[in-house]
Amino acid sequence: MARIFEYFVVCGLGPEIRTVDMDRGFHGTGFMYLSSLLDQYPPLNHSLYPPPPPQLSTCVLPAGVEIYSSGFDSNDVSTFPRSYPIVLTEGDGSKIYVSCIAFRDPVSEDIAEAYRIPSNSFADKCICLVSRSPSFRVLRNALEELFALCFSPTGSSKPLWDVISFMVSNVPLPTPGKDRVLFSVENCLLSVEAPPKDGLPHVDISFQPLVQCLDVDNLIKLFTAVLLERRILLRSNKYSLLTLVSEAICHLIFPFRWQHVYIPLLFFSGVDYIDAPTPYMMGLHSGVDTSNLAMDGVVVVDLEYNRITTTEEIPPIPEPELGSLRGDILKLLYPNVVGIDLMNSSFGNLSEQYPRGGSKPWGEDHDLQLRLIFLKFFASILGGYRNFIEITATHVFNTQAFLKKRSRSTSQPLEPMIAQFLDSHGFLDYVERAIGSNENNNNLLDKLQDAIGRGQNPMSILPSPLSEPEIITISDPGVGISASGAKYSYDRFPSNIRTEEQEEKRRQILAAAVVALEYPGKHPPSSPSMMVNKDPRAESLSPRERAAERERMVLDIKVKLQGLWLRLLKLGATDDPLSSFEYGTILALIESDAEGIGGSGFVECIREHIHSGWLCHLTEEQFIAVKELLKTAISRATSRNDMPTIRDALEVSAEMYKKDANNVSDYIQRHLLSLSIWEELRFWEGYFDYLMERSSTKSTNYATLVTTQLIIVASHMAGLGLPDTDAWYMIETIAEKNNIGSKQFIKLRGFLSHIQQLRIGYWGISSVKAQSMSSYGLPSPHLQDATDENQQPAEASGVGRSWVQSMFSRDATSRANSFSRVRRWTSDSGTLAANENGTPRKQDLPSSGQKKIQTSVRILRGHSGAVTALHCVTRREVWDLVGDREDAGFFISGSTDCSVKIWDPSLRGSELRATLKAHTRTVRAISSDRGKVVSGSDDQSVIVWDKQTSQLLEELKGHDAQVSCVRMLSGERVLTAAHDGTVKMWDVRTDTCVATVGRCSSAVLCMEYDDSTGILAAAGRDAVANIWDIRAGRQMHKLLGHTKWIRSIRMVEDTLITGSDDWTARMWSVSRGTCDAVLACHAGPILCVEYSMLDKGIITGSTDGLLRFWENEEGGIRCVKNVTIHTASILSINAGEHWLGIGAADNSMSLFHRPQERLGGFSSTGSKMAGWQLYRTPQRTVAVVRCVASGP
Repeated sequence: MARIFEYFVVCGLGPEIRTVDMDRGFHGTGFMYLSSLLDQYPPLNHSLYPPPPPQLSTCVLPAGVEIYSSGFDSNDVSTFPRSYPIVLTEGDGSKIYVSCIAFRDPVSEDIAEAYRIPSNSFADKCICLVSRSPSFRVLRNALEELFALCFSPTGSSKPLWDVISFMVSNVPLPTPGKDRVLFSVENCLLSVEAPPKDGLPHVDISFQPLVQCLDVDNLIKLFTAVLLERRILLRSNKYSLLTLVSEAICHLIFPFRWQHVYIPLLFFSGVDYIDAPTPYMMGLHSGVDTSNLAMDGVVVVDLEYNRITTTEEIPPIPEPELGSLRGDILKLLYPNVVGIDLMNSSFGNLSEQYPRGGSKPWGEDHDLQLRLIFLKFFASILGGYRNFIEITATHVFNTQAFLKKRSRSTSQPLEPMIAQFLDSHGFLDYVERAIGSNENNNNLLDKLQDAIGRGQNPMSILPSPLSEPEIITISDPGVGISASGAKYSYDRFPSNIRTEEQEEKRRQILAAAVVALEYPGKHPPSSPSMMVNKDPRAESLSPRERAAERERMVLDIKVKLQGLWLRLLKLGATDDPLSSFEYGTILALIESDAEGIGGSGFVECIREHIHSGWLCHLTEEQFIAVKELLKTAISRATSRNDMPTIRDALEVSAEMYKKDANNVSDYIQRHLLSLSIWEELRFWEGYFDYLMERSSTKSTNYATLVTTQLIIVASHMAGLGLPDTDAWYMIETIAEKNNIGSKQFIKLRGFLSHIQQLRIGYWGISSVKAQSMSSYGLPSPHLQDATDENQQPAEASGVGRSWVQSMFSRDATSRANSFSRVRRWTSDSGTLAANENGTPRKQDLPSSGQKKIQTSVRILRGHSGAVTALHCVTRREVWDLVGDREDAGFFISGSTDCSVKIWDPSLRGSELRATLKAHTRTVRAISSDRGKVVSGSDDQSVIVWDKQTSQLLEELKGHDAQVSCVRMLSGERVLTAAHDGTVKMWDVRTDTCVATVGRCSSAVLCMEYDDSTGILAAAGRDAVANIWDIRAGRQMHKLLGHTKWIRSIRMVEDTLITGSDDWTARMWSVSRGTCDAVLACHAGPILCVEYSMLDKGIITGSTDGLLRFWENEEGGIRCVKNVTIHTASILSINAGEHWLGIGAADNSMSLFHRPQERLGGFSSTGSKMAGWQLYRTPQRTVAVVRCVASGP
């Protein structure tokens, strides 16, 4: 069962003291210091919940930590503990609710001694309860009871952290509308419950602070600004007010949701974020100076003085809704004043319209009535809105038709407030959520409109409790029971028990602080600061502190990018954007950022600017600058596989344009064709999936929905200038996977042809860059003429780069000017990279997983050139060679050094058993039987060796080109294939070619033979897979379907699998000669295919670096697992019964293992191929891994 409390956290002055300016050490009582996370429960090593947000310690003490000479004083209000809530928003929009108590607590003795802080000093400390449930009251009550219990003169019956751990671990989250949970903190009984889900959203705050701080007119003005998604800054000298008012106004706009930045309590050093040009709602302490900020267009709400100021006009709510809303609020707040002229006795329904409740104190009924008043406002202003929901490729709501209808019904001209509201993110989000809902769904707005239309009481739409909630009692059996009768009391908030590792780290940090004071300005020999190229400040940060620092930097960079972008667009016609500070700084931010914050932030700020009403028109100079910046951002995002950034860049590039000499719009998108990402099928499939997920309709006509989204995809392809054949290939592939009908295919084909002709008619045929040759010399699947654009990205200006370097630096002095607006609360916003060496891959095994399966990976050295062929000797052959050994496993390798080597890995230190030399060029293929080894080479020869004596037995000559495949058969026979297009059968005993059993029209690149049936399959450069029955002396089938070279082939029983440069693999029936399936999900040539005998599944590897596991199911074959462990082309796959080896062009190989105990554990309907688990990735070699072999 889920718990209501996720964490109990303590924040304050940690063992490493730094000011908010990032100066290390203690500098006196007049400075503010950074807050650190000191203790938490559950501990760091648990797995119940995600870890607390890294910015938590900064946000719970917004001003930082101050050090005092005295503690709590009952005569000084400033020393009293403060209790306040905060709300944090994660990247996915989910909220985290935190109740805080800040108080003065004695500085730890070891910290005071290490930093020479005066004895009996106190520092700010904050205890917090963290929850995902908006149960503000129970969070506050429970936390205050814990605080009171800690400092109670009578003490507690058990240690405080035992009380905390029991409460956090055992109090469940109540079922909405069904449960009421009772629990206690020592002897104080607390309860928590949640309302039914089909009513108004759960809110556990009072709306009274909102209506007390603002009069009715300012309340409506703030409400309007929130609806129109303005930049809103709340000011107050009380933390609680900022959070409660922010939460209240967000609930009053229900059923709509705030879609933008939401920081109810902004930490003081983040004051620069107020300059962000995108919508936000923030709360800032009134003591923070903002006089140096521009504040243009910001709606500043002063809660202390009931004052709202802004430089931009907020359009008013139109009549009659404004009068009705204002009147209803006044009736609720001042019923005695509104109805003062009415008779005291009830007459008609006057008592219902003007209830006599003025003397009743504010309570939950008032909160509910206030929420219904605003919901009634939406029901009135959006009357009949469902009739104007239209699902098209560009919009989901017909705004113009709705506005015309409203104008006719009210006899009023167009109302700006409603027009802006209908274009807001909040309204579009609501419409997309509401599509498909009906009377039975929880759409209270629709229900209220129907209730008002029927003349029913609005309260009737709310669910009524069916019965009394079930009482769930959580009791702590240890409370009040102590064998010794001992009581636990504290003079400070106690620390939780630390692990030995935590204690050792704390001692090291404090020892370093002592050394720094002993050697001011110097470094003793043992000082870590003497290490070359090391940043001692970065090394001393904990992972949580680095994450919090990075979080601040992310927001800081995005805010600065917004300002730089707007200034770039304001440059005059005589200015050169490519040499400007703004262009150089943006470019440096994109190029210097390994994690993509700069690139994604730049694209995001363009998108936000477009949504704010920008017309997207650029001057010639701005056009060049923006084009180059987008190219750089997309290139960096491609290297990180950051598809969302590429996708967003594609869409914004289709909006921005300039006018050419003929006054025709020239869009930036057309100039991005040279980027290779557009040639990848995988990108367009991902983009199509994104469009389908984003689609606001769940139309019953699925084929129409797919076609609509594919038209959008085709529009972007044509806008880029992709060749028609390539664009249609990808459109067709996606369409086939979604099983649309022939009519939709014709529609798509016609649309693509039409827009391609329009584009070519004006711009001509686009210059397309050829795909780059891969590092291993394989030709591209698209051999196209290439011309790179002459315009190269301009070098970032020196002043821009130096600004970025100072921004990324930890040196506080170099960044002082950036944060000079905050007096003593400025802080470094951190570094973009949490780990200088990069983050580990998600696919890497955790350390715990590696400990379970240990192996010894050795490198067998002996070849002087690259290994180009590898063969695993069977256990039967090993028996004949060295006898029965359980650890036996021989390997035979061939190389560019023209030699063949036999290895026995069981002989540590003497693995090389024999070296076979006779070839004059690279060895390409190896096979063996019990007594012989056969090898094929680029020198056109095939050599047979004696495995025991290593002597050359026969040299088989007859091919007219390099030999690509060899196969040792029973009965002293050898099967070979070569680039001359022939497949030959040899008799080793007579040194003669028995027959040419197969002939292709071009080079043979791959071959398979089943000796039990006499079936031979071969394929190569002619893109045809040929099947012969060599015993019958006839060709069975020519398998046509691939359009480019076939590089790999695998035959098992009646199944043949081929992999091709046309980016597909195909599964064929050997007996019927038909294609049973096309595996077309890779984004590059498929270089290797493998068949897993045990699973009856297929494994494919491609130049896109993906390893795909396919499995047969009823009705077809599907990909059940994708693995991206490698960053370059997959060159070789070899599967045994329990082992799978992968070789790749990133100079690495990977091993997959199937645990034996799991082999029988799969159900008949479960995925068997998904049973392969990554075993380990050995250290990278100095060259590409072209071949991998594995034993059983």
